[in-house]
Amino acid sequence: MPLAPRTSLRLGGPAEFFAELPLQEQVPEALEWARARGLPVLVLGGGSNVVVAERGIAGLVVSLTSADESVARDGDQVEVSIGAGAVWDEFVARCVARDWSGLECLSGIPGQVGATPIQNVGAYGQEVCDTLLRVQVHDRASGASLQLERAECEFSYRTSRFKTRDAGRFIVLGATFRLRVGGSPCVSYPEIARRFATPGAAAQTLGEVRQTVLETRRQKSMLLDPSDENGRSCGSFFLNPQLSPAELDQLRARSSAAPPVFAQPDGRFKVPAAWLIEQAGFQRGQRFGAVGISSRHTLALVCHAGATSDELVSAARRVRDGVAQALGVWLAPEAQFLGFEMGADGLPLAS
Repeated sequence: MPLAPRTSLRLGGPAEFFAELPLQEQVPEALEWARARGLPVLVLGGGSNVVVAERGIAGLVVSLTSADESVARDGDQVEVSIGAGAVWDEFVARCVARDWSGLECLSGIPGQVGATPIQNVGAYGQEVCDTLLRVQVHDRASGASLQLERAECEFSYRTSRFKTRDAGRFIVLGATFRLRVGGSPCVSYPEIARRFATPGAAAQTLGEVRQTVLETRRQKSMLLDPSDENGRSCGSFFLNPQLSPAELDQLRARSSAAPPVFAQPDGRFKVPAAWLIEQAGFQRGQRFGAVGISSRHTLALVCHAGATSDELVSAARRVRDGVAQALGVWLAPEAQFLGFEMGADGLPLAS
């Protein structure tokens, strides 16, 4: 089964075997089918944050398509449960239309619901963990379906238990969020707040904030748009690094400009990866063969005609090493790599 059309990069080879599962109850059956044949199993969501190797993926690739939704209201709060296969932005749009606050700044993020707790998706002042109550999972270790409460998920910046100590153990089947009916929209992020800073422009509705977020993402080519020359990307390729006070002092000593910093609750400081990339001498629109930096956002690596997964990895390594040499900061990739042999430096080897 070709996987390139199922990813936003439109790169990579096929899956050896592929199963599309519309029912959560089919997950154990698919796992047993693979176990009996000695095959590894990988779950592919919306494909918006993955790089598939040119040689493809050995074993069974599973796609969950269940999008069942249920709602329970308690006063001014609502608990909404949604299947892992639901399209994330369609789900956010429905919540905003119903006047349920808590997810409006996560508008426009591509992919499916099931990926959001794994990554602890966040943008413009909101994170999934802010409103998520529990995650329904299939535990591959025990074979049981479980409900993991928010505290059990071990969320932190763009990661969770599902990406760290239990990577590969759980298959996310669905998630439950607690949202506020008629709640005020979130405008805490400076870039969004500035849009409403002029007299008479204060945000009145969740819909206004959603549209502002969508417009902001569109200006950065961070929406899936086939007509956009920057559209073949997986969004932000690198995570924003979080530096200790000593590391921040070292960065300031090596940089020709004062870095923008955002203090974190644990005493560290988040520095925008896009700023670091530009300070290291890379430019928007810069090309490395068929792969380049987005002309609208330095943090996105874009594939042009003829690009391969290996070329994308090579470009990522060039940017990452350039930042490390110039500024002493090591950028970690946000994208996930499938079907590659991983190198010791955190990026794949050539496939």
